[in-house]
Amino acid sequence: MKIKVLSSSKNEAEFEIENLTLAELLKVYLNKDESVEMAAWKRIHPFEKPVFKLVTKGKSPKKAIDDAISKAIKDLGKVEEEFKKMK
Repeated sequence: MKIKVLSSSKNEAEFEIENLTLAELLKVYLNKDESVEMAAWKRIHPFEKPVFKLVTKGKSPKKAIDDAISKAIKDLGKVEEEFKKMK
């Protein structure tokens, strides 16, 4: 997956992400983090890639994204285990 960083500072980042589903998943997990003030994406036109905006407090945007991805992978692993148990 490619991410194009549009802007980045100590507590704020804006980037383009290729996949709408991943943008939504990332938004959900980031908004569960208490150190995230705002995480949202927008898409100007259906043919354009979503642009993600992240504002944090007390944690860098990169760390917040890393944490959100780790939690998502952990939860998806649990879902995978449950599907394997099904007959």
